[in-house]
Amino acid sequence: MVKVGVVGYGVIGQRLADGVSRQEDMELVGVCDVGPTLSVRALKESGMPYPFFSGSMDNSAFEALDIPVTGSFEELVEASDIILDAAPGGIGAKNKATYEKHGKKAVFQGGEADSVADVFFHGYANYEKGLGAKWLKLTSCNTTGLIRAVDSMDRSVGVEKVAITIIRRVADPGDYHRGLTNALMVDEAPSHQCLDLMHIMPHIHATGILVHTPVTHGHIITLCVTPKKSVSLEAVEEEFRKHDRIRVVSRAEGFLGNASLFRYARDLGNYRSDMYEIALWKDTLVKSGEDIMFAINIPQESITIPETMDAVRAAMEMQTDRLEGVGKTNDYLGLGKWK
Repeated sequence: MVKVGVVGYGVIGQRLADGVSRQEDMELVGVCDVGPTLSVRALKESGMPYPFFSGSMDNSAFEALDIPVTGSFEELVEASDIILDAAPGGIGAKNKATYEKHGKKAVFQGGEADSVADVFFHGYANYEKGLGAKWLKLTSCNTTGLIRAVDSMDRSVGVEKVAITIIRRVADPGDYHRGLTNALMVDEAPSHQCLDLMHIMPHIHATGILVHTPVTHGHIITLCVTPKKSVSLEAVEEEFRKHDRIRVVSRAEGFLGNASLFRYARDLGNYRSDMYEIALWKDTLVKSGEDIMFAINIPQESITIPETMDAVRAAMEMQTDRLEGVGKTNDYLGLGKWK
C-alpha cells in the first residue's frame, strides 16, 4: 500500500485527496494547508474525513476554530512515500527542499515551473518516462485533455500536426480576484498548451490560439488534426469511444455546451459536480480535406486527477505497463462506466 500525502488543500488538493481515497492500493496519510481557508473549514464541518496537517508555524487560527491538527507539514512528509503538491504556483518549488530533505518523491501540478521536475508527465502519452522518477510535473488542465484526444488519434492513425483554439474560462467558481468582466481577451499565439503538448509528444507539431471568456465552468477546445494517413470519421469516433477518459456526447442528447455537462455531473450526484473525463461532441466531428476537426470540453477543476493518480503509479512503479497503470486508475475512479 503506497502512502500518499497531499500538500495544499484548495481546488485541486481537495480533489486529489478524494482521488487517492478511492484508490484501493493507496493510503491517504493526510492533507496539509497553511490556514483555515473555506476548504479547510468545510473539511472540519464535514467531520474531518481526512487527517489534517498544519503548514503553519502558528496553529492558533486552527485552534480558535476547533480544527484538529494531526501534525506538521514535515510530519506529513515523513509519514508519506510520495507527496502530491497542490500548493499555489511557486510554493511547490519551495516545498521541494523539504521533500528532498526527507528523501521523498513528489508530483507537482501544472502551475509550477517545468524546472521543478525531471519528468513532464501524462498518463496515456508518456507513462513509461515516469517509471521510478523522483520528481514529476503534471500538465495543465487544458493540456491534459488536449493530449488525451491527440494521443488517442496518434496511437490509432498517427498525427502529423494539430492546430487548436482554446476558449478558456476566466476563473474557477468562487474566484473573485479576476474581477467581474464582460469581455473576451486573446492571448499571444502560440498558446503554452501547444508548446506543452510538443514537450510531451515531440513528434507532433502543434500551434494554437487561446481566448479568455467570462465564464467559470469548463474550457472548450476546438482541434484541427492532420493525420498521417487518411481515416474516416467513423473510425476516429470509434477510437474515441474506446477511451475511458473521453466521453462522446451530442447536442441531440441535450449536451449543448459546458453548462449542460456541469449540470449533468450534478444530476449524476458526482461529488462537487466533478467530471474526470473530457466530453467530445460528435456533432463537431467533421473533415476539412483530410484534416479532422472536433471540439472537446475540459472540466478544469477535476480533469488532472486521473493523470495524477497515474503519476503515483509510475513513480512508485506500482504498475510498469502503461495500460495496466492507467487501467487501475480508471477502475477505481469509475471512468468508462457510462459505456
